Amino acid sequence: MLGGSNAQLSATFYAKTCPNVSTIVRTVLQQAQGNDIWIFPKIVRLHFHDCFVNGCDASLLLNGTDSEKTAPPNLSTDGYAVIDDIKTALEKACPRVVSCADILALAAQLSVTLGGGPTWQVPLGRRDSRTAHREGIGGIPSQHDSLANLAARFKSVGLDSTDLVALSGVHTFGRAQCAAFMDRLYNFNNVSGSVDPTLNATYAKALQQRCPKGGDVTSLIDLDEQTSLNFDNKYFLSLQNRRGLLQSDQVLFSTNGAETVGIVNRFASSQSQFFASFAKAMIKMGNISPLSGSNGEVRLDCRKIN
Repeated sequence: MLGGSNAQLSATFYAKTCPNVSTIVRTVLQQAQGNDIWIFPKIVRLHFHDCFVNGCDASLLLNGTDSEKTAPPNLSTDGYAVIDDIKTALEKACPRVVSCADILALAAQLSVTLGGGPTWQVPLGRRDSRTAHREGIGGIPSQHDSLANLAARFKSVGLDSTDLVALSGVHTFGRAQCAAFMDRLYNFNNVSGSVDPTLNATYAKALQQRCPKGGDVTSLIDLDEQTSLNFDNKYFLSLQNRRGLLQSDQVLFSTNGAETVGIVNRFASSQSQFFASFAKAMIKMGNISPLSGSNGEVRLDCRKIN
């Protein structure tokens, strides 16, 4: 799935054809953040959800009856209009050159960097798919996955345990709907009235007030209760304190004997180690099955094929 397929990707892919590509993407993102302080995590999430379904090919962005964006794990995704704004700006500067898949990869990197996180050179040269892959939507990791299931999903796309823990750390910024973790608060493992035992009791009570039974399940709660607009390593400190919001976050630390526990501890004690591993894992994820050469196309409008 990986290996030779990413040989065509290169950080200098647009050096001659669109030299200002990064600056243009950054400018649009900074403007967008003026209208929506949560735009950075939203954009990174789009890149994740694109790459985990049939590779990083911008299939997520396509509209239509069989689109990926209308399938359940993607119903809460957002930020598509900003991707359109980036595409419009790039079409003005360098018509028919920069793919939507590369826009997602670059915009994700810049969103992390602008949010206070690491920076890295994004390999570029992906092309856009001509079809959506709604049938592959099951590849997207779920907040209800056990650690074994999470690890298996990541392994199937060439990502190891360090990548899993590092990429989960993207939950250092952004928010989640009550619906994503309500089952941890009230009927854990379908036992009436039970709370997930790996959830700090004080935190559980606070969350029950924010997400009451019969309340609005689309209410948004900060993923990192301390600094949810900043990209830092506080997420890992929260896991150590059993204050991970999603079950898929907390299992990284609370699964007895798992190798992920030591990785969480390492990232909690060293933000620089987290940042280095995150950047490395993002490059690996961005290299999942890209279309290149004469495969796919460079879409003129990210929402539809040419």
